[in-house]
Amino acid sequence: MHASDIMTRTLVTVGPRSTLSEAITKMVEARVSGLPVIDLEGRLVGMLTEGDLLRRAELSTEKQRSKWQQFLRGPARNAAEYVATHSRHVEDVMTKDVASVPENAGIDQVVELMEQRGIRRVPVMRGDVVVGIISRADLIRVIGEALGARADAKRDDPAIREALLGELKKQNWFGAQSVSIVVENGTVTLEGVLFDDAARAALVVAAENVPGVKSVVDKTTFVEPVPFVG
Repeated sequence: MHASDIMTRTLVTVGPRSTLSEAITKMVEARVSGLPVIDLEGRLVGMLTEGDLLRRAELSTEKQRSKWQQFLRGPARNAAEYVATHSRHVEDVMTKDVASVPENAGIDQVVELMEQRGIRRVPVMRGDVVVGIISRADLIRVIGEALGARADAKRDDPAIREALLGELKKQNWFGAQSVSIVVENGTVTLEGVLFDDAARAALVVAAENVPGVKSVVDKTTFVEPVPFVG
């Protein structure tokens, strides 16, 4: 699955010289937490997000710095901070270092970028043009659709058992386990002795995730391994 498969294509954008009032109105009306900032040539030049608006004079949330701290920071940095907390224009407040992905990027790349940068929205690019945006809400929607598709899937019992065994063969936590798996009318019954309680929980989860499974009955027994004493 690629970024283009799940991105929101209807973009709500703002210009760098737009006022914050205009941008905030768009954010509220569209119910989004951030807007791509696009210049007159159609280039992405920034992102305005809720995080950019947390430290504002209107909220009286500017960072309070002692005279000593202000001295160490220097006039230039103090002035830049003043602009960011008091300016009424998007370009002075927006995040300029924008993280984006090409439309053929994998979803794993999008998630990794969100985690690394601590961001909630990622613009999707086709060359220099923004063609969509992926938010965390888009990722949650995909998860919900996948879960629903699995729940609605139709499979006969032998196919369910074969799929579960195939999944377990790929997991190193299951290698030493001895479990009987019986599938009847979509219900998976697990029996046997396990020496790892975490593996027991993972086994149930693996069974629940096989398309076509209606329920899982866990009859396994957890036995604490006894250390060998020579």
